[in-house]
Order: sequence, then structure tokens, then C-alpha cells
Amino acid sequence: MHAEDSLILPDWPAPANVRAVVTTRQGGVSQAPYDSFNLAFHVGDEAPAVVDNRRQLFTRLNDIAPCGPPQWLQQVHGTEVVDAFSEPKKRAQLVPEADAVTTTQRGLPCVVMTADCLPVFFCNETGTRVAVAHAGWRGLCHGVLENTLAKFESPAEVLCWLGPAIGPDAFEVGEDVRQAFLAVDPSAASAFDATAQPGKYLADIYELARQRLTRAGVGMVSGGGLCTYTDAARFYSYRRNSQTGRMASVIWLG
Repeated sequence: MHAEDSLILPDWPAPANVRAVVTTRQGGVSQAPYDSFNLAFHVGDEAPAVVDNRRQLFTRLNDIAPCGPPQWLQQVHGTEVVDAFSEPKKRAQLVPEADAVTTTQRGLPCVVMTADCLPVFFCNETGTRVAVAHAGWRGLCHGVLENTLAKFESPAEVLCWLGPAIGPDAFEVGEDVRQAFLAVDPSAASAFDATAQPGKYLADIYELARQRLTRAGVGMVSGGGLCTYTDAARFYSYRRNSQTGRMASVIWLG
């Protein structure tokens, strides 16, 4: 992983034509508590600032590889996966309700936004399809990653990268969350550490994602370890500051 100004570039063995970035909170125009590169309209930030930040993002993406307008989503912590609209005008006007997006079209950026939830990048070995998923614990538990993999011909040919999310030392959950994962896969128990408070656990969302991807047949999973909660200088965190901005995870075919 390395940074270019306000962008983090995944370090993974993706084909050369696969482009991917994660924004940080640095480099935009939003004022506190959204300072400064907030890309979400729905969090209470001033709309002109978000428009300016999105314009800056579009410029920076094109500095990496030529692309058209991104496909944004209205995320609902679900498992729906959509194909990005091929027409730029339609992408600008319609924001589908989903938590993952995919495309085979060159120059079409797919985007999810996060501020503790886990962004997961996908591409195939031939560099002909990419996708990105927003995996909060509910979506992760109920199959958003598996649904995204279903868009590819074979999970064995898929590479994944896990982006910044709340780390295992900060993500406290209740017994209900633990039991929800155990009901799907008993081996998920290894991703939960009991705290001193009865019925409370520290969950490793990276490990949970790796388990689900490996179980689904993915052979290469990179990333993990960038904690949004503890790294306040670079990342927004909803658990740390409930009134905050959102980072964007973007992937496209160059």
C-alpha cells in the first residue's frame, strides 16, 4: 500500500489495467467535523463542498487512468449487487439501492463509501471484470461478498483486496452479532474475542471477510490491517465520531 496525496493505492497482484483507490479524509474542502475530503451527501455536510470534493476525486481518478463519471450507490447494509449503468448520463442521474457494484466496461469507476465498514475490491485474473462491495457486519454476514463473487465466472480466478475498516481491537459487538455469524459458519468463532464485559466481543471483520472469501473459493485475498477507528488523521470513523464524513473505494478498468 502506498499513498498519493489523499489516495491509497491497494498493493495487490491485480492485472495492470485494473485501477483502484481508497480516499482518505485529507485533501478536500469540507469543514469540521467533515474535514476535509468527505464524499457523501447524506451525512449533513454542505452540498457544495461535497460537489467540489467529488469533482476533485474525478480529476484525480483521471490522472491515474482515463475514466467517465463514477457509479455511486445508495447503500443500505444489504446484499444487493448491481451492474453499473453503461451510459454516463444514466450514472449521473440514477443512484441504485445496493451495497456492491460491478462492471466489465472500461473507464467506468465503481464506488462504495465507508467510515468503519469494510470495502472489498474484486477483479478477475484476466482483468475483464471488477467489483467493489460495502461490507458492514450485516451485509458480510448475510452474503454480500458471495453475491458479488457470483458476478464472476469462477471464484478461483478472483483476486480480492480488503480496504480500511474498523480494526479488531476497536470493533466491539454483542452476542447477537457473534451468533449470526456462527449460524452461517461455526469457524467464525475464531474471529471473536470475549471482553471483560459479559456478552461483549471484539470482532475481526478482516478475518470474517477472509473466511467467507476463502470458503467461497477465492485463492488470493490481500490487504487488511488499516484501522479507521484508531487512525483519525487519515480516516473517518462512525464509531469514533458519529457525525463524520465518508471515504470512497473506487475500482475501474483502464
